[in-house]
Amino acid sequence: MQDAEWRGDHPATTTMALVAYVLHLVGAVVGLTSLIGIVIHYMKRHEGSALTDSHHAWMIRTFWWAIVWSIVGWLTWWFFFVGVVIGGLAWLWYIYRHVRGLLRLLDNQPMP
Repeated sequence: MQDAEWRGDHPATTTMALVAYVLHLVGAVVGLTSLIGIVIHYMKRHEGSALTDSHHAWMIRTFWWAIVWSIVGWLTWWFFFVGVVIGGLAWLWYIYRHVRGLLRLLDNQPMP
């Protein structure tokens, strides 16, 4: 879509998406702030334009898939330490997805 189609967001809506990204990135180290971020996503996901909605959906998917892969990593931790690799890759993927989304939000671009 054209950039002009994405400019309809209220600044507070974009700010909440930005705050949620930061909470998730801090949560990659701290943990608890990601839970606050996911609550924000569910509360705000249909309040903005298609731009912020795409970012909220992106972060919700990222959060839940990271949880799934973290559980798989934890469950396989005791089997040949495969879980260490799975958990590490899940963590890196989580960081990557949030940095990618944050940069696209700052560039006023939607997420796929």
